[in-house]
Amino acid sequence: MKPEHSGRFRLRLLLGALVAALPLIATGFSPASAASGQITGYGGKCVDVAGANSAIGTQVQLYTCNGTSAQQWTVGTDGTIRALGKCLDVAGANSANGTKVQIYDCNGTTAQSWTSAADGTLRALGKCLDATGPSSADGTSLQIWDCFAGANQKWTLPGGGTPPPTTGKMPGAPYLYMGWGNPPGATSVMSATGVKSFTMAFMLSGGGCTPMWDGTRPLTGSVDAQTISAVKGAGGSVQVSFGGWSGNKLGPNCASSSDFAGAVQQVINAVGPAVVDFDIDNTD
Repeated sequence: MKPEHSGRFRLRLLLGALVAALPLIATGFSPASAASGQITGYGGKCVDVAGANSAIGTQVQLYTCNGTSAQQWTVGTDGTIRALGKCLDVAGANSANGTKVQIYDCNGTTAQSWTSAADGTLRALGKCLDATGPSSADGTSLQIWDCFAGANQKWTLPGGGTPPPTTGKMPGAPYLYMGWGNPPGATSVMSATGVKSFTMAFMLSGGGCTPMWDGTRPLTGSVDAQTISAVKGAGGSVQVSFGGWSGNKLGPNCASSSDFAGAVQQVINAVGPAVVDFDIDNTD
């Protein structure tokens, strides 16, 4: 076996082992629930999806409690909080103060992992769910902010409880490399294990500052693109891994940081990943 392939062979083994290791694999994307109902907060108002609109990116707000589906939240054992078939989400996974809270397709990222603290706060990305202002007026947008446990950061979950502890299983995004060997079908792994996200590897230079899968396969029309389409069609998501242990790295082949950023954006536009990952290995 060639040395440069040894790490990738291990990735094949890891992926293939997922099916055999079913009891250990996380199903962090499943909507297993502890309770469903209203979440109340500042001024006795309810956490509400604006306009009962289930489109991704819809703002989450405070509103007079009215019993509609826009205010019916399912608190999951996986840390998710769901309404209208979507997850409570911190926009762009941005932990900056003032980042809006919205609903988005459930994808298992940290932007959708919420924990309830003993002080009544709901936390994600190290910040607290916060009623802007503070104001309890109908339509007040919700955001994340530094935690100080003020009245506008305290929430009562369905049944008056808090999210239960997780089962100890962790969600995963195993590497999937399509350039060599015969990896199991991604959708078969999804069905067998509950894993819903894969790290597609590796994005390298196809010559100069041109991104290509493994440095040889185009962003679209390749086996990689077909696999990504199948994963998304089955309700999963992908992240793209730039770099790795070997190969012609993209960054050093770009003339400037802005050129590199443009190449990364080209990949994002073509693939639509939930996450981008930069593997800094070897002599990088």
